[in-house]
This record gives sequence, structure tokens and C-alpha cells, in this order.
Amino acid sequence: MKNILKFVLVTVASIVAINPANAQWTGPKSKPTKEVEVKYGPLTPPHRTDADMEAFRSYGLGQFIHWGIYSIAGNEWNGISARGGAAASEWIRSWSGPTAPKDWTKTYDNLYKQFNPKNFDAKRWAKQAKDMGAKYVIFTTKHHDGFALWPTKYSDYNVSASPYKKDIVKQIVDAYTAEGIDVYLYFSILEWNNPNYMGKAPKTDEEKEKFSKFLTYTRNQLLEQLDNYPKIKGFWFDGTWDASWKSAYEFTYNLEKELREKHPGLIIGSRFRNDEHGSRHFDSNGNILGDYEQGWERKLPAEFEWLNGNDWDAVMTIPPNGWGYMKDWSGIYTKTTDDLLDMLMRSVSMNGNFVLNFGPDGNGNMHPEEDKIAKEIGEWIKINAEAVYGVRHAALTPSKLGYFTQKDDNLYLTVFNQPINGIVRIAVPKNAKLVPGTAALLVNSKNLGLKQADIGLDLDKNTYYDVVLPKDFRPNKAFVIKMKLVVPKAKAAKLMDAKM
Repeated sequence: MKNILKFVLVTVASIVAINPANAQWTGPKSKPTKEVEVKYGPLTPPHRTDADMEAFRSYGLGQFIHWGIYSIAGNEWNGISARGGAAASEWIRSWSGPTAPKDWTKTYDNLYKQFNPKNFDAKRWAKQAKDMGAKYVIFTTKHHDGFALWPTKYSDYNVSASPYKKDIVKQIVDAYTAEGIDVYLYFSILEWNNPNYMGKAPKTDEEKEKFSKFLTYTRNQLLEQLDNYPKIKGFWFDGTWDASWKSAYEFTYNLEKELREKHPGLIIGSRFRNDEHGSRHFDSNGNILGDYEQGWERKLPAEFEWLNGNDWDAVMTIPPNGWGYMKDWSGIYTKTTDDLLDMLMRSVSMNGNFVLNFGPDGNGNMHPEEDKIAKEIGEWIKINAEAVYGVRHAALTPSKLGYFTQKDDNLYLTVFNQPINGIVRIAVPKNAKLVPGTAALLVNSKNLGLKQADIGLDLDKNTYYDVVLPKDFRPNKAFVIKMKLVVPKAKAAKLMDAKM
């Protein structure tokens, strides 16, 4: 699996060379060489220290739920797959090409008349998320199709017009909050079937008037959500890339300010808006627009330094780009529990959160494979939670064996690649003020042998500590070694450099 991840990162790096516009999410971000005046820049400091943001940094694992009327279709219709005609299952309304059903848009826009998820139980979902180990959930209140899962006063296209009728968002907020899981609401700005929405920047007076109505409508819905669901912790915005939204930078700046004033502590990612020069996620001087980097979607940073100290999370699907419900998972690679645990620990080792997506069906049931993965992740985290939650990046040379995390004087190494000789070698800078003093397995608290191994490589800035695994230790999943950091008893010997 390490080779697969390496291949992905190498492939992504090659994309940067082709498309520099994407470089901010696939490589190190460079600060502009010349500072420009920015009036509509960040509204919050780059590294908030309040309790809400500190909680965000300690989540570790989150759950994303994509649910709406697209779940009825399940990425197909009348036995015909939409894989070749729609970008993703929740984008199925945009299905085009030779496989698209006749009058498909009209058919889709009437699916709300069938939306009656008889098996939906928010408490069951929340209990599953709790057992999996999720500390926060991001829930789709409205996707690009514009169908709202709450009884909004500002649109007739909402759950109250469906056979189900009841407020789904309220049930989610109440159930997850009761389980101690923080709730973030996903909100799409873009609406395909809204007559006042447009992709291009409005030019004529008529277009400006229409789009002004849309902006007011968007503001009303967001304030309505804050009124209806005061327990939420933040918003996760989507569909903010069109020229129309980008042209409304003054409006979006003031809207963010209003949302934050109404709900102190609110957490908003970098995806919400742009500055007056059109820079999204980061303003034209490279300062983050929001509380955390929201661009790591189905990708992970290759190096900790790429993040420049910003908070971040990675949202990830199980099937490739499979967000909404997909009936058919055949013929595509779906991530295993081992894949996802690797991505989780890679994320937390770089001070990020990992958010795993679930796409329930039209009846309110998770996909059977999602149920299986949630159970397996939960079983693993129950044993290894200490290495996952509230931990920070450990300033050590990255290990080929797995990922380091740290909490105070406790160092954790989650091992995904068990060494064949049974020795876990850890590289520690020779000038380190703290070094491993004891080691134990987290799974059973069994103490492990630990010895220094200064192998004397010329110009080597590290010394080494070897943790010896029991000969009969044969795990079938990644495992965690917990080490207590202590002041070194002696400095590493200074050797004469080889003369050439």
C-alpha cells in the first residue's frame, strides 16, 4: 500500500508541472514575492487558540455524509450506470451523453416526490459514528441540486414537500450532539435549478438584479440554519468556484463576518470565499481565508512542511470519487480498512483530521461495505485511540515503517510495515533534547526491549533507537508502539569525518 500511496503522490506531483494553478493543493505553497493591498482578506487570525479551534485540532477522525434525493438513483437509472455520464453519484442530475435517460433533468427534479427514507434513524447513524471513533460529522444540508433537507422558509424545494416531510438536519444535529460528536453543516452555494443562479459574473442590470436575489436567498438560508441549529460548530462550503460567486467578494466578506458575529466560535474552512483579486482559499498575499485548509479532497500532503503551520483536514471517499450512494461498487477499486487507517494516521501525524465519507441509500441505510469498514475502524481505534486523538506532529525523521504522533512526552509509532527482522529502528536527531526511554505495545501494554544503535554513518545527523518486537508477535493490522521520551543519558559520540 505504501507503494500505491507513493505512486499517487508522484502522479500528483507531475500534475503540478502541467497545471500550476492546482499547485497549492499538490505541492508546497510559495508566498507571493510582492505584497499587494487586500481589503477583503482574512477575518480571523491564522492560528486560532480558542476552545472550539483547539477541539478541531484534536478530532483525528471525522465522518462525512452525502445524502439527498440523488440517493434514490444510486448512480444509475433503470439498470443503466451513470458512471460514464456524470462526474459523481451526487452529480447525477448533470448526467449527459448517449447513456443519459430521456428528459433526465425533469425526471431527477421530480425525485423528491419519492423521497421517503423509511429506515432512516439519525440515532442509529450517530451510534455507528461513535463506535467508529468519529469526533465530528459533516452533513449535507443541500447539495448542488438545491434540494434542502430542512424545511427552509426560503425555498419550496425542500424535505417538507417530500413524502418524508420531517426535518432531517435537526435529527442529525440532535442525534450526533447527544453522542458527543460535533456537527458541521455542508452547504452548497451553487444551485443548478435556481433561476437566479448563474455561473458567469453578472454584467447587465438584469443579471445583477437576479444574482443579488440569489445572494440574499443564500444569506437567508445560512442565517436560518444558525437560528434552527445553534449547536453546530461550523460550516463546510462547496460550489464556490464559479465566476458569479467570486465576483461577490464584498458580499461574501460581510456575510462571513455576520455569520461569525451571530455564532461566536464558528469554524469555517478556506473554501467559502475569495479576495477582490479572485484568490480563493488563500488571499493574494498567501494568507489563509478561513480557519483551516479545506482543499485536501481525496488527496494528502506528501510532506508536513507543505502545510505552513495551517490547520487542515482531508475528506476521503471509499470508492473513487464516490460521495453519494452508489448501488454498484463492482469493477472499481474500493479502499480497504487498512488503506483508510493508513490515511488516517498519515493525516494526524501531520496535524490534520481525516474525514471518511458515507453515502446512505434512499431508504436511509448505509452501504453494507460502509457498515463493515466502520466496524473494523472502530475496533482498531478502540485499542489505539491514544495515538489518534489530541496528538500532534512529532519532529522526527519520517519512518518507512509507519507514522509518528506525539502527546506531551509520549511518542507513538503506528507501524504499518512490520520489519522482517523484528527490530523497529527509529532515527532521532543527535541534538534531540528528548529521546525514547521505554517502549511498549499499545495493544497489550507489553514492555519491549529498547537500545541505542549509533551505527556511525559519516555525516549522519541522527542516532538510532531500536525497539525489539516479541518473536511471537504476529499482528494482522497496524499496531502502535508507545514510547516515553526522556532526557538522553549521554550525547551521541562525535566521530571524525572521513577525509577524501
